[in-house]
Amino acid sequence: MGSNRKAAVGFIFITLLVDTMGWGLIIPVMPKLIAELKHISVNEASAYGGLLLSTYAIVQFLFAPVIGNLSDRYGRRPVILSSLFGFSIDYIILALAPTYGWLFLGRTIAGMTGASFTTASAYIADVSTPETRAKNFGLVGAAFGLGFVIGPALGGLLAGWGIRAPFYAAAGLCLLNALYGYFVLPESLSTNNRRPFSWKKANPLGSLQFLRKTPAISGLAFGYFLIYMAAQAVQANGSFFTGYRFQWTRGLVGISLAVVGVSVGGAKVGLTRVLNPKIGDAKSIYLGLGLYTIGLLLFAFATSTWMMFAILVPYCLGGVAGPAMQSILAGHVAANEQGELQGALTGLMSLTTVLGPLLMNDLFTFFTSEKAPFQFPGVSFFLGSIFMLFSLIIVWRVLNRDKKLSTQSVG
Repeated sequence: MGSNRKAAVGFIFITLLVDTMGWGLIIPVMPKLIAELKHISVNEASAYGGLLLSTYAIVQFLFAPVIGNLSDRYGRRPVILSSLFGFSIDYIILALAPTYGWLFLGRTIAGMTGASFTTASAYIADVSTPETRAKNFGLVGAAFGLGFVIGPALGGLLAGWGIRAPFYAAAGLCLLNALYGYFVLPESLSTNNRRPFSWKKANPLGSLQFLRKTPAISGLAFGYFLIYMAAQAVQANGSFFTGYRFQWTRGLVGISLAVVGVSVGGAKVGLTRVLNPKIGDAKSIYLGLGLYTIGLLLFAFATSTWMMFAILVPYCLGGVAGPAMQSILAGHVAANEQGELQGALTGLMSLTTVLGPLLMNDLFTFFTSEKAPFQFPGVSFFLGSIFMLFSLIIVWRVLNRDKKLSTQSVG
């Protein structure tokens, strides 16, 4: 049983690694593509990039609960494979897009099928024990980290063959990943642990209602929301900020994302494996969120390229918080509710991707324009640090309350 679980986690690791590489490939060229299609500057393209990300997020917010509940009904394997096929179609549309409007069609398709993270997280919960849950969720995070090492670096190189070349490469990777999964990915959810599909639970509002199941889940979910809102300062606005503030090339953006991937992957695998067994999930979360807060604050006031790379170290080490947070949340629900939980969390994350890019990119556009009362390109990072600090406070209060209640019940 132990060897089967390890093999299953390995399959998911490879699947997510290749999937993330596909997304990482297009990051260095997306700002330039939007700017060319709209015939505007890169900093002006930031707002349009935010709209594009929000379109994907809105659709994913609507469909993530459906996907999560489908995986609880029919199993994880068919949902993951369908997701990969949907992403490949998205990348082909992006590669061929003659106008900015076509980008919305591709992102809509990707949002409908973008269930790889949702279902993969449920898969990990299926095959994990309470003792190995944080470690295994760390491997999921590491797959994303390493994907962002290889993907953006390769995307920067492929951009030399044309701005659309990375999109074709991403489509090919997703198709190969789907083929790989078809032959080697086993099903993780036994028929005994499946439940009927329910539209009441599959709609977005019903899904968010699930996060109110207990005070602990609702409190942690709110902290989770703030974490991903803060992360949009880097994910949605980072390439626009560095291009405007430091005139970074697409190649340098790719290198910086590779550094992020190495650091995050190291934190989520190495640091989680070493630190989490010693200090536990709660303290791992506190440490990670503290490092995230400091990193974002320092990004906001960075004045040179070397500072950006130096600050990446404490920021990325904050990745130790993610696996611990997922471990605690997964431990609060039953086996046949893992898909519903992960769908609800993905829906919540998608909601931040609706609101975050609009907020962060519009703030950046305003504070780099002549209308601003003062110039502050790092304003999005500053706001992100505030969100992250509030998340730390909220999570600490929730877990501290749970600890006291647990002590009282034992006594």
